[in-house]
Amino acid sequence: MKIVIIIPAFNEEESIGTVIRRIKINMPQADVLVVNDGSYDLTSLKALEAGANVIDLPFNLGIGGAMQTGYLYASKNNYDIAIQVDGDGQHDPKYLNNLIYPIINSTTDMVIGSRYVTRTSYKSSFARRIGMIFFSSLVNLLTGKKVNDTTSGFRAVNKKIINYFAFKYPNDYPEVDVLVKLHKMNYKILEMPVEMQERSTGRSSITPLRSVYYMVKVSLSLLIGALRAADS
Repeated sequence: MKIVIIIPAFNEEESIGTVIRRIKINMPQADVLVVNDGSYDLTSLKALEAGANVIDLPFNLGIGGAMQTGYLYASKNNYDIAIQVDGDGQHDPKYLNNLIYPIINSTTDMVIGSRYVTRTSYKSSFARRIGMIFFSSLVNLLTGKKVNDTTSGFRAVNKKIINYFAFKYPNDYPEVDVLVKLHKMNYKILEMPVEMQERSTGRSSITPLRSVYYMVKVSLSLLIGALRAADS
């Protein structure tokens, strides 16, 4: 079974090498692909030095474009499972085998590493927690399914979803959007509890203003999509 771990990375030179080395210890059978999303630091070089394959995008496309690039690579190279891991060290590689187990057993199509299925040590800000509750409620409203951690980027998918994402993946803030799309296509989604850490290096691109923009844009997109589906 071919497994690829896709790491979208933008200016993560301080952490990317450690992330890759920890992945190789915990899942040595997997290939590691870093999609360098227009970084202007040494992200690409550090990833190569740590033993990853690297795709250098000519400019910053954002998480959606970077991940679609990774899924296109996975599709063209006939991978059976693709796992998304952040380049900042928040996602603990010790959970990688847990994430893929239900996919290998064909009990689900996507597994989400969730901070909120059970109580963990992860501490989110009040604003982020409100956002999590909001999006969880919105997904539940649109699909009838409860997803606790809708914005987790720690995800594993099977070959069917790899091939779908290779050609159809949202450009902006895709994590919530794809949950609704996959549900409409009758794919099975499972959450598994994981521990996550706050980033220790660099800084998040999600500022308070971007968070508000994110909530409004994603909500409008999902609601408009639901209305169009109802009219068709």
